[in-house]
Amino acid sequence: MEGGGGSGNKTTGGLAGFFGAGGAGYSHADLAGVPLTGMNPLSPYLNVDPRYLVQDTDEFILPTGANKTRGRFELAFFTIGGCCMTGAAFGAVNGLRLGLKETQNMAWSKPRNVQILNMVTRQGALWANTLGSLALLYSAFGVIIEKTRGAEDDLNTVAAGTMTGMLYKCTGGLRGIARGGLTGLTLTSLYALYNNWEHMKGSLHQQSL
Repeated sequence: MEGGGGSGNKTTGGLAGFFGAGGAGYSHADLAGVPLTGMNPLSPYLNVDPRYLVQDTDEFILPTGANKTRGRFELAFFTIGGCCMTGAAFGAVNGLRLGLKETQNMAWSKPRNVQILNMVTRQGALWANTLGSLALLYSAFGVIIEKTRGAEDDLNTVAAGTMTGMLYKCTGGLRGIARGGLTGLTLTSLYALYNNWEHMKGSLHQQSL
C-alpha cells in the first residue's frame, strides 16, 4: 500500500513538473503576501484579469468601405425632414398668432374659427416649404462639395451655407445675392464655431500653460 502511495505521489509530481506547476516550489501561503505592483486585481467571480474584458474596438459591424460616421448624404434626409417639421410647427404657431390678432374684433363663431384655421394652415405650409427648400439646397451643396474635395470638415459647412444663401436670393439681383451669401456665411460660421468651441477652449488652455 505504501509503495502504491509512493508511486502515486511520484506520478503526480511528474505531471506537475511536466506542466510547470511545481517547478518554482512556492506554496500558496508564500505567494499570499506578494504585492501585485502594476497589475489589476483579479475578478473574484471570473478569476480573470479585468483588463482583458475591456473592448477597445467598436462592437458594430460595418460594410466594406463604409465610414464610422454618417456622411452628408445620410444626414441630408434627417436635415430636410427636420427643417420641414420645424417650419410647419413654427408656421402653425405664427399663423395662430396672426389669426387671433386679425379676428380679435370678431366674436367666437364658426367664421372666426375657419379664418384662424386657414391662417394656421397657410403659415405652416409657407414656413415648411421655406425651411425645407433651404435644407434641400444646403444638403445638395454639402454633398457636392464633399465629393469634390474628398474631405469632410467645417469648410464644407461654411461653403454650402454661403452658396445656399446666394442661390436662394438670386432673384433679388446682385444685392440680394450678396445679402443671402453673407447671411449664410454668418449662420454657418456661428454653427462651426459652436461645434469647435470645446476644442478651441482646450487649445487655448494648453497654450496658456
